[in-house]
Amino acid sequence: MIVVATADFELYHGVVTELRERGVEFTTVEPGDELPERTHVLVVGDEDDVPDRDETPDKEIEIIRADPAEPQRAVESALSSLRDGGRTIVGVDPGDRPGIAVLSGDVVVAAFHVPLADAADVIADEIADAADPIVRVGDGARLTGASLIDELDVPVELVDETGTTPSLGTGARGMGDVLAAVNIARRSGEQVRERTVEPTVGELDVIKARSREQSDTNREIDEALARRVAAGELSIQEALAEHREQ
Repeated sequence: MIVVATADFELYHGVVTELRERGVEFTTVEPGDELPERTHVLVVGDEDDVPDRDETPDKEIEIIRADPAEPQRAVESALSSLRDGGRTIVGVDPGDRPGIAVLSGDVVVAAFHVPLADAADVIADEIADAADPIVRVGDGARLTGASLIDELDVPVELVDETGTTPSLGTGARGMGDVLAAVNIARRSGEQVRERTVEPTVGELDVIKARSREQSDTNREIDEALARRVAAGELSIQEALAEHREQ
């Protein structure tokens, strides 16, 4: 875990904001306070005191002296240090906007909530420098999960996602998919190369309904085109274009 311990308000604000925007697990303490047991990286300012090695004999802690003018560089250094400490595991809660969580060992180092069309690229960027990455995809949202698995060129495990979505309190709206992705990343699953899914009547009806919603003329694509959308061969807009030409 990353710990921020600085009396420099500008540095504190910059680093904490950057960590929150990335969805990284971290905590803060006052300079000189005892560090949490799971501390892996300590971010401090030039004038802040750091614990002596004798005070933390059982901990390998990376200390990063950060510049308040460059909080992003400090966070990048902290994340790089975390990634060096364990296997990179990416958990994905599939859907139209998948939740994506990147773990190094058991530490969450990044999180995303992006459109399905961007998910494969986000994952590829996060594992680009990893030595032995693995992606774990939840088995819900069958169609979107299958299309994402087909796009990934990396070992993939299909994970039973039962019970991975937590109960959310006030103010946590939108976090469910990301937190589910964290839980999925921490479960082992069945390794797969692809996932072949035969869409149900209900799933095809949902695709047809979305085609009406996205059409300026309330046009609905036919079942054959809906099946191609379900298989990831066409986007809904591409299917609508073909339907107009028929």
